[in-house]
Amino acid sequence: MKTLDRQNLNESLAPLMRTHFPKEFVWGSASSAFQVEGAHDVDGRVASIWDQFAQQPGAIVDGADAKVACDHYHRWPEDLDLMRGLGFDAYRFSIAWPRIFSKLGGSANTKGLDFYDRLLDGVCERGLQPWLTLYHWDLPQYLQAQGGWAARATVDAYLEFADCVSRHLGDRAKHWITHNEPWCTAMHGHYDGIHAPGVRDLKTALQACHHVLLSHGAAVRLIKNNVSNAKVGIALSLHPLHAASESAADQAALQRHDGLRNRWYLDPLHGRGYPRDIWELCAAYAPEVKAQDMQIIATPIDFLGVNYYFPETVYDAPAAHPLRTALVQNADVERTAFGWEVAPQGLADLLKRIKTDYQTAPIYITENGASYEDLVQADGSIDDSERMRFYQRHLRVLRDLIREGVDVQGYFAWTLMDNFEWAQGYRRRFGLCYVDFKTQERRLKKSAYWFQQFLKNHA
Repeated sequence: MKTLDRQNLNESLAPLMRTHFPKEFVWGSASSAFQVEGAHDVDGRVASIWDQFAQQPGAIVDGADAKVACDHYHRWPEDLDLMRGLGFDAYRFSIAWPRIFSKLGGSANTKGLDFYDRLLDGVCERGLQPWLTLYHWDLPQYLQAQGGWAARATVDAYLEFADCVSRHLGDRAKHWITHNEPWCTAMHGHYDGIHAPGVRDLKTALQACHHVLLSHGAAVRLIKNNVSNAKVGIALSLHPLHAASESAADQAALQRHDGLRNRWYLDPLHGRGYPRDIWELCAAYAPEVKAQDMQIIATPIDFLGVNYYFPETVYDAPAAHPLRTALVQNADVERTAFGWEVAPQGLADLLKRIKTDYQTAPIYITENGASYEDLVQADGSIDDSERMRFYQRHLRVLRDLIREGVDVQGYFAWTLMDNFEWAQGYRRRFGLCYVDFKTQERRLKKSAYWFQQFLKNHA
């Protein structure tokens, strides 16, 4: 037994190698259109809810906007070269809905489609595997004026968008993500209001969530019909949860928070409908659900995307609605510059729970990364050792999970380069590459050089 323990210890201290993972394992980097593209009014693009939200005083912490962002719209060849040079296999990017349709009932914008033709061709020419996200939060503002995701008509508009894009790009793109983080679309966008469109109403949030999930299920069928051999899934932001204490009140708060944070999405996607305990608690706020809706939402997926960043600790707290909970900021734990707890073991807890409770389709980690204060040294280098260690520790956990039989088939780092970080503007940097937003110069950080070595099978 002592020998086995010594072997395990030696392995944990040994260099992490790409060869520790399955040969077919997909290594990628993820981005979203609004955060990197810029070119906000170029080639027929119209305003999104985030363009509108950024104009509201105080909505973005540093008062910035994404009109230029990383200028990926014009600099994508350089960015794809960076990605390929680091050794990644795949690029996960989103399609900007406001580039494709400029109004209700209008025809598709050929210039917008042409851009994604060029981008997709560039991805394929570099030997990268394209993973397309259809919706990463940038709803056209003209649809928000008609009710946005709270209106059922937006489901139909989304399906028109999905149909157009999948028909146009499906000859080259086989991996499709219908939505990124429906929880953020619904709750940050429509309940706490810290994301676009900035609504603060629980009933509206739950109705928006239902329409997002409904559009997902319908899009799975549509994409598979349009794209030969398509693999279609969804990317959920999920969190391992803990109660602040053993008290009955905190344990009940944990159950409620898990119901709204995790089960509200996982249960209906796996054919169980919305969690009964949460539905009963939020009866006054419950969404309108029509016949066949839940069956459509439960359309089988080919993979489940999991975005993992941090765990949450929950305690009971009075509030205006029956789902009241609050989150504890645990003391004496390591945190990123964003204030998020660094907890690699949380990834193991989360994925084991998903495997046990849902026996889901294959899992891909569609986002994982960290924000730190990246300071440029006198010689121009960026020593982001904290981010490098963040990745190393999470990948060790992932390696061990795969060995234990958890079916994880790919990992996408968030993100290739610093970008517009939503309500935080440009204050938070997640990139492997540093971006000087004044000059648009890209510069590899220490974490990028480590990834490059790792992906080329070096220690």
